[in-house]
Amino acid sequence: MPEESENTLAIMTELNALRREAARLEDAERRCQKAEAALSALEERNRLLGDSAPLGIFTIDIHGGVTGINRKMLEMFSWPSVDDPTSMNLFHYQAMAASGIVADIRRCIAQQQPVISEQPYTDPQGTRIHFRYYLSPIPGRDGAVNGVMAMVEDCTDLKKTEEALRESEKRYRQLFQSAPIALIEWDVSHLKVYLEKLRASGVSDFREYLEQNPLQVHHCWSLIKTADYNQAFLELMGVAGRTGPRGAFIPTDATGFLKMAREIIIVAAAGNTTVEREETLVTTTGEPKIVLGKSLVVSGHEDTLSRVAIALVDISQRKRAEAALRESEQRFRAQAFRDGLTGLYNQRYLYQSLAEWIERAQSTDIPISLIFLDLDHFKRVVDTHGHLNGSRAIQQVAGTIRSCLQEPAFAVAYAGDEFVVVLPGLDRSQALQKASEIHSRLKNTVYVLNQGIEVRLQASFGIATFPQHATDLNGLIAAADHALFAVKEAGKDAVGQFQSR
Repeated sequence: MPEESENTLAIMTELNALRREAARLEDAERRCQKAEAALSALEERNRLLGDSAPLGIFTIDIHGGVTGINRKMLEMFSWPSVDDPTSMNLFHYQAMAASGIVADIRRCIAQQQPVISEQPYTDPQGTRIHFRYYLSPIPGRDGAVNGVMAMVEDCTDLKKTEEALRESEKRYRQLFQSAPIALIEWDVSHLKVYLEKLRASGVSDFREYLEQNPLQVHHCWSLIKTADYNQAFLELMGVAGRTGPRGAFIPTDATGFLKMAREIIIVAAAGNTTVEREETLVTTTGEPKIVLGKSLVVSGHEDTLSRVAIALVDISQRKRAEAALRESEQRFRAQAFRDGLTGLYNQRYLYQSLAEWIERAQSTDIPISLIFLDLDHFKRVVDTHGHLNGSRAIQQVAGTIRSCLQEPAFAVAYAGDEFVVVLPGLDRSQALQKASEIHSRLKNTVYVLNQGIEVRLQASFGIATFPQHATDLNGLIAAADHALFAVKEAGKDAVGQFQSR
């Protein structure tokens, strides 16, 4: 009979534990559903931002799967007729591969660097279109590239302008003056001659030479003369009427201007006259503008560089849209791993980050400790003062826990009044000290709720350490939870470590 009673007691204990686990899982499922709803709302706001952008935008993962695309991009490019474009793999889409952009995307991923690419595309009606792609790698949490964001601009008109410039001088001049793109034409022949003399005198590294002789930047720049400019250029620079520059440019910002001047002189010294680069110009009104500049030697003047045309496209709006998208994506990623009530990390982040820490610890022998803590008799606070005050108390407790931690340690709002603290690099004794510190500070803090209500709280703590108590993520969490349960069973309001049977 005693043996049967012991078996019955063991079964009842296990049954009660399973019931508690089931209740905890149900609560976790409700929180996950709430988090998913919040994520859906964020995704909808991101979609609206993307669809309102003036440029085509799409994002893909490293395998070519489309993870996002805005309406403008769908309009610009003849995508396949599918209900959900994000189900499509761009690397498998023949029209994109044929345009050459797939190779540039792969290069962006491999080099982990932004890529500017201009690729032609022939639409189903046979019209040839030129797209300019601004490819930016999307870093993951581990620093590795996990995708690419593309901003796509239809530059067909600019391309046609460049081709027309090479066709004939007459048509070039007509287009030059009437073009909506800011154009300025330089005479660089005197600078070319001077740089050749410097090279003949023994100067080989012009960057080093100009850094050591800053006055030479001013002299070299004075050798560039403006041959012509159009009205769009004056408007870009904020110049009224037709009073334009006589020298190479309008020096409106000393520091930025000299930096730009030095780079242009170095390019000219290298003999590379067909250059595309982004620059920040400050207009005569003091407004900074980001422009994409492309230089091209007018046909027939390659040897003397007496006529070099520079097209300047104001991309400030695109840059702002790009920055807003990056900020939105970063905010979206951050919010996806945060608990809405406390601001602490959530379970999603716990399982992802803890797995990474354990994998790292397996190769470095660095310990990782985990604290499970649960507020004692918290239901009394809610029953006495209401759910809103209960939530306020949870928020303040989260602040207490956070105040005791330093990175890389972090806290997680696990479920209801349960919290998890992850302590990378702390062994058993150090984790015990940290848990005792949190326990003491929490117990000695008076929490002020709405209407000036003051409450004191206490909690039970369970500690487990990798690899002494577990060899994987789930085992470590289970060990800490087991230690917490033991403290609860022994009377609560204490700190306990996992004890193997």
